[in-house]
Amino acid sequence: MEFFKIRRDIPFMRYALVFNIISLVTFIAAVIFLAVRGLAFSIEFTGGTVMEVAYKQAADVQGIRTALDAAGYSDVQVQNFGTSRDVLIRMPLGEGQSTADLSKAVMEKLTVADSTAELRRVEYVGPQVGKELAENGALALLVTALGIVAYLALRFEWKFGVSAIIANLHDVVIILGFFALFQWEFSLPVLAAVLAVLGYSVNESVVIADRIRENFRKMRKAPVNEVIDNAITRTISRTIITHGTTQTVVLSMLIFGGEALHYFAVALTIGILFGIYSSVLVMAPLVRWLGVKREDLVKPVRDKKQEAVV
Repeated sequence: MEFFKIRRDIPFMRYALVFNIISLVTFIAAVIFLAVRGLAFSIEFTGGTVMEVAYKQAADVQGIRTALDAAGYSDVQVQNFGTSRDVLIRMPLGEGQSTADLSKAVMEKLTVADSTAELRRVEYVGPQVGKELAENGALALLVTALGIVAYLALRFEWKFGVSAIIANLHDVVIILGFFALFQWEFSLPVLAAVLAVLGYSVNESVVIADRIRENFRKMRKAPVNEVIDNAITRTISRTIITHGTTQTVVLSMLIFGGEALHYFAVALTIGILFGIYSSVLVMAPLVRWLGVKREDLVKPVRDKKQEAVV
């Protein structure tokens, strides 16, 4: 399916060096932000207090957030839990403050706004749990990356596997760089979005790699640059359709999903936008720099008559 068809191939590879320099600069900038500012981890990673509060009617989640912000509590997560009358509140402990003192102070603020608020459960999530979550998240990222490299190397050729994983990790580091630069809260949903982007971005790389292999069979006398340019140009319409529809859904979460889904949708938005760029303008030039050639993907046809004579 195509919304439009481009008659002449766009010479992407003519500017491959420029694209690689831009990618390298943005990657280094993201790494610097991560090293200097670091990520603003949520309490799932740093530890804090979790409170379950019940109301007799549907809870005003935004009103609860506003009341706690006005009381001076920062980094507070408020979301419905189970039903619309149950609310889960996550917040970090202040220096020298106990879980009991914090929960008592919070309930005093909440009962002023709504006297039906009732504390059902309160517990402390220790930083050890956060350490385990961080380690498991990093392990999941590593396993996903290795799986992508193995898949592309087996289906196509090792040059495509290496190029694709560099391009996809470029997307991941860029997302983390944005979160470090603006100190957006890095929570478990954001980690899930990062892993989703890693898997989502490789799909576009597979499509372009498949078209490059097909072009090597069809365009036997064309140089490598023309083969890659044609592969990218012929997939532009598909890219706009797939990424556009996905981004429409993500934007609906960003606009209507509330605070609980806000940074999840932000991470996906950044990942989708940079995923388009990296698959086309990072992966493909890297494949070219690594010296991909027709013999890597298309096995030469053996002459059976000549073999019979021999």
